[in-house]
Amino acid sequence: MSGYLDSNDKTECFGCEACGQICPKKAITFKIDKEGFRYPEIDAKKCINCGLCRRVCPKAFMPSKNGNILAYGGYHKDLTIRKKSTSGGAFSAIVDSFCKKNYVIFGATTNKTEVYHTFITDKNKLDLFRKSKYSQSIIGDSYIKVREFLNSGKNVLFSGTPCQIAGLLNFLKGTNIDNLLTVEVICEGVPSPNYIEKMNNYYKEKYNSSIKSIDYRYKEINNKKSSKWDFQVMNIVLDNGKSIVKDRWFNPFWQIWLNHLMSRPSCYKCPFTTKERCADITLGDLWGVHLYCPELYANNSGCSLILCNTLKGKNVLKGAYSYLNGHVLDFDEALKYQSPLRKHIDYNKDRDKFIKDLSNDNIGYKELIKKWYKLPTLKLLYSKYIWGNRQKVFVWNLKNGGKDERND
Repeated sequence: MSGYLDSNDKTECFGCEACGQICPKKAITFKIDKEGFRYPEIDAKKCINCGLCRRVCPKAFMPSKNGNILAYGGYHKDLTIRKKSTSGGAFSAIVDSFCKKNYVIFGATTNKTEVYHTFITDKNKLDLFRKSKYSQSIIGDSYIKVREFLNSGKNVLFSGTPCQIAGLLNFLKGTNIDNLLTVEVICEGVPSPNYIEKMNNYYKEKYNSSIKSIDYRYKEINNKKSSKWDFQVMNIVLDNGKSIVKDRWFNPFWQIWLNHLMSRPSCYKCPFTTKERCADITLGDLWGVHLYCPELYANNSGCSLILCNTLKGKNVLKGAYSYLNGHVLDFDEALKYQSPLRKHIDYNKDRDKFIKDLSNDNIGYKELIKKWYKLPTLKLLYSKYIWGNRQKVFVWNLKNGGKDERND
């Protein structure tokens, strides 16, 4: 099975960047195409045709996958950690369980609108990695650093997307990974960075200020104890201090991305969207919680789905139980509400048209949104704001004689 380096087919490159790090001659660099995605490019003058770049590609050589998955739903007992987290704070509990001593933690962080991988050696700095970034991170030399830390006897926790985990595991073939814990996020495709760039240019013109930070899943709404986790609120903060907050159903980004108009080409053929996983632990939102386990709704402050795919992952979860409120779930039931664990995203027939507009410097953000964003229907707004998940949980508790967790 060939990969992008042979086929030049962009659906065969996941952007994991393992090929660039395995190259002994540094002959591979990464170039940004017109859609905003990074792809490897070989300098023929430096290349010695060793073949390592092709052998490390997940498209050509898929890491072994695991079965016998343990599914767990729950949330961190510390409300402050839940507010800082995208979902229920499970990542923090996993870190506390695994990182007792002599540890290194890898994850994605941001510098304004740029997302990149780095590492920390103090879990008190974990805020750096909390919150989903909804952009493919630049891996840099993270895989090389992981190997160095493992060879020196460190306990290494590496978090990333499924394709990044696959790239790492291929890169580490021949290295003892007993002290490595891999943690992947459930991924529904990575959007084009060009969207955020175009939006940033719009804010520069309108407010004379650039984007300082983006919280894609903002929770601390008016400092209320109860947060709006399932509303997927975005908070954009500009350099001048201005804050722009939008619920999912009034946010063009969510609508356009979830309609699969601007994902990386390989996301439409992603081989990592199955219930068999490469990582030790898989983390995501516990969607459907209000339908089949409302006792874990946690007052809408966030709830996590944790899948333990290996014995190592299961042992780490056992150590995390003391930090979590939750319980084991039926895996097949949880799977019903996790489409990225069942299939890759569908290709939208209008993707090429949207990408063409997105990449056109003569089309501004406002014009792009006017053309492609559609306001939510009244039926949708009623479903979400009037008869929402909180009301469903409340009614469920009344019918079943359970606890009303609204004041928990």
